[in-house]
Amino acid sequence: MNIHEFAELSAGHALDALSPEDDAAFRSALAEHPEWASIVESDAATAADLADGVAEVEPPAHVRAAVLARVSGGEAPVAMLPDAAGSEHGAERPAEPPLTTEALQTVSRRNWTRGLLALAASFVLLIALGTVAGTIGDSLRQPASVAALNEIEAAADSQAVTAEVAGGGTATAHWSEAVGKAVVVTTGLESAPEGETYELWFVRGDTAVSAGQFDTDDAGAATTLLDGAVEEGDIIAVTVEPEGGSPTGQPTSDPIVALPTA
Repeated sequence: MNIHEFAELSAGHALDALSPEDDAAFRSALAEHPEWASIVESDAATAADLADGVAEVEPPAHVRAAVLARVSGGEAPVAMLPDAAGSEHGAERPAEPPLTTEALQTVSRRNWTRGLLALAASFVLLIALGTVAGTIGDSLRQPASVAALNEIEAAADSQAVTAEVAGGGTATAHWSEAVGKAVVVTTGLESAPEGETYELWFVRGDTAVSAGQFDTDDAGAATTLLDGAVEEGDIIAVTVEPEGGSPTGQPTSDPIVALPTA
């Protein structure tokens, strides 16, 4: 867990908004990184400021009973009036005065404070959901070649080799046999001549297997996922072919770069 992920959990912890799983992850990360305790203290102080933003006012004794009665849908308590002999009779009057402005303000302030904390917790949740959605969205918007390159670089058997290209520029092959993919990244490579294209090949012994075509951008860069799976001992080669690819299914020119994978 990095510090940014921990900060999100810390905010949720301060608002008591973590799931049991997230709370366990939060405590484990804090134990592993005690230097992050200042983040927890800061978030706790912020949550306390939110809760203490409005001064508490002690309500009159009669308010609690009246509020509870009204919330439950019942009537406020009444008291029996004593007669001249001191005994109670059926005449009734309200035992307590109606809710005062001060009492109503007290209840409103408490509800406002609870609402503010709930709103803050909602913001934390929305930020977390937005981060996840943004990450997923970025992944979906990635070109297949970039996604494949990330997958290769994350593999335990990821390998790469770089070579100079005839005529200028460099080409780097990235591959992983476990992933089964290969990506070629070029820099400083001029666009193919008009009516021609660059074609990629897996060279296996005396056999060349076409792996797709590509061209570069104005800066001479390209990131291309090869068609087909890389195999042990392959040489990845690039040739210049007629637009649309070699008409014979085999290279029609010498390679401008060859990248061995063994």
